[in-house]
Amino acid sequence: MKKNIVVLVLSAVAISVTVFLFSYCRIQVMPVNVKEKDISMRAVFISYIEYMKYFDEKSDLGMKKEIDTMIRNVKESGLNTIILQVRPFSDAIYPSRIFPLSYTVAKTEGGKRDFDILDYFIEQAHKHNLKLHAWINPYRIRNTTDISEISEENPCFKWLNTNKVKVIEGKGIYYNPADSDVMDLIVEGVKEIVANYSVDGIIFDDYFYPDESIDLENYEEIKNTISLEDYRLSNTNTLVKMVYDAIKKENDEVLFGISPDGNIANNYEIHYADIKKWLKEDGYIDYIMPQIYYGFYHETKPFIETLNEWENLIQNDVLIAPALALYKAGEVDQYAKSGSNEWIENDDIIVKEMKVITERAKNHDKEKETEASIYPSYGYSLFRYDFLYSATSNEQLLKERENILNFLKF
Repeated sequence: MKKNIVVLVLSAVAISVTVFLFSYCRIQVMPVNVKEKDISMRAVFISYIEYMKYFDEKSDLGMKKEIDTMIRNVKESGLNTIILQVRPFSDAIYPSRIFPLSYTVAKTEGGKRDFDILDYFIEQAHKHNLKLHAWINPYRIRNTTDISEISEENPCFKWLNTNKVKVIEGKGIYYNPADSDVMDLIVEGVKEIVANYSVDGIIFDDYFYPDESIDLENYEEIKNTISLEDYRLSNTNTLVKMVYDAIKKENDEVLFGISPDGNIANNYEIHYADIKKWLKEDGYIDYIMPQIYYGFYHETKPFIETLNEWENLIQNDVLIAPALALYKAGEVDQYAKSGSNEWIENDDIIVKEMKVITERAKNHDKEKETEASIYPSYGYSLFRYDFLYSATSNEQLLKERENILNFLKF
């Protein structure tokens, strides 16, 4: 009898332990709940590449139908923000008194459309409770070196063959970041958008200094008073501050964000984007969207470690919304070294990164009152629309998309 009792007790204990472990494991693998208060920005980029694919040769009515589809897809997916490229190349997708209509939405630069593309995007986005941020490439004029198709309406046209504009072999054509007239042009372009459109934000990407010689003529005049690196950082800071102030003067509810290189060192050694200053001092940006385009096994910039580095820089009230590399799904990551096959061997990298960010957002809600540390607000953005919604035979991408969309439904 005693032996039977012992067996029964041990069996009961075993069952209890099994139930506990099963419950614990199940909790561990359950999807993280996505709440509006946890993740304030769940975004996707829509670029000029999408325009050239979906709007090509379309009538105005055809373009509107494509925009309607885009808005519906974003809304039904559970995302809440569109990062819309409105100025890819010293141009505009909207009627502008400063820039010509972009060739990416018309047959030629300066062509005509009978409806305002940006206005329609905003109208439809807001109708579906989506936010829309206008994405600008401040310095890029072309990604080729061919000046023949630049129209006389383009503000860069009168500056061709001057120090204000440079043709860079292998890269394209760019405005000189050190030139005060260029800075004023960029600021006026931003003011025009904020004054005329109900955008929720303005965002610049990582196209800052395009090469190492574009401003040497400018620097020559003051080289004895400041290092070249500090001079370039100062030029970028001046522009960023001017843009921030112009936005807030026009409408202080419009956010200003920047999407810099995910590699912190590159921002100082290549782009001259002073991210440390922007994440320490108020009055530069409202949010940062670092392009953390790395997997978990990237040899030099693994995702978790890189995200930690960015978080540790934040000393002010700036939202961090990492941009995530959906475009890498099913592809070799040539710069990841030993982790180069991660995106081929796995099909849940992006959703795991989204879960990491969401967990940190939830922890932020619990710990934001702690005085010892700064706990930033969080978001994320997927690069880019076409990889999330277009037809593809890439199996890893299809599975990544399925995982993302399932995650966003919770």
